[in-house]
Amino acid sequence: MLLVLLITLTITFAAVCVIVNTTEEIVQLAAVFTAMICLLVSLVLAPVWLKVLIVLAPMVIKKLAIAGIIFTH
Repeated sequence: MLLVLLITLTITFAAVCVIVNTTEEIVQLAAVFTAMICLLVSLVLAPVWLKVLIVLAPMVIKKLAIAGIIFTH
């Protein structure tokens, strides 16, 4: 399962590189869809502790920003 997760994340990274480096709209659109599908598959296959971390990280950052510990612009 970890191997499949790493493969989908690698495909996502490659798709993002294609999005950044190409100027053709069709290629960018195909790369965006590929990246979104692979990210969704990665989130489904991710372990529970990683899903919890992804959900809790924005909440903790927001609380720290409200407390004045992290300054966001």
